[in-house]
Amino acid sequence: MSASKRDDASAPAARLRGPRDQGLLALIGGAEFTPATEAIDRELLEASGATEVLVIAAAAAYEDPAALIEQAKAHFGGLGATVRALNVYTRRDANDDAQVRAVKGAGFIYLTDGSPMHLLSVLKNTQLLDVIVGAHRHGAVLAACGAGATVLCDPMIDPRGGAYTVGLGLVPHTAVFVHHTARPDHIWDRAVELLPSDATLVGVDDGTAIVRGADGWRVAGEGQVVTAKRGGKPTRHRVGPLGALTSR
Repeated sequence: MSASKRDDASAPAARLRGPRDQGLLALIGGAEFTPATEAIDRELLEASGATEVLVIAAAAAYEDPAALIEQAKAHFGGLGATVRALNVYTRRDANDDAQVRAVKGAGFIYLTDGSPMHLLSVLKNTQLLDVIVGAHRHGAVLAACGAGATVLCDPMIDPRGGAYTVGLGLVPHTAVFVHHTARPDHIWDRAVELLPSDATLVGVDDGTAIVRGADGWRVAGEGQVVTAKRGGKPTRHRVGPLGALTSR
């Protein structure tokens, strides 16, 4: 167990792990590092057994990532954990051996909000992505907010026009519509209209997450989640199991 893991990792935390000993995967709609996501992050931290959170703010490369990282430090500091920021903002960074090595042994990895298209260009087909996926498969908690949540899915919504493009595919046949209640209805309607027939669209409110664990997907947080298929009616969900998604 790495230095970032608690020596006294509890049995309840072990039960929270995902399929095939994967760590939890949390896709958060928005409001990262604020009181709105405190309960979600507290649970993820407990499940990880970590005292350190590795924050990757590549999506915020052009939006003052230093300020976002300071916010993360204050937020997780209040939960009893430290934050280590990975210095990755370009594809070159994501293939840098030193940055890739820094992920190894991490128990809790967090991808921030920002630009989904920039984050996609930074991570796709890189050594860093391979190491993140490997860490998650071997038990690390992986959380992604806003743009981060969007990019981990496939398909993913292209914010430049609302059509779909190819995401990273950690969650296949699923598209996440983040900041759900903060967007006009016509944007949601267009996303449903253009949705591939084999995919499910998942609208996630700020301060709310969909979390994949050993028992499948569930909703966490105080807001709601809306799921829809192309041509179908939306279904609303609150805290509890999310049967509309499989455990893939």
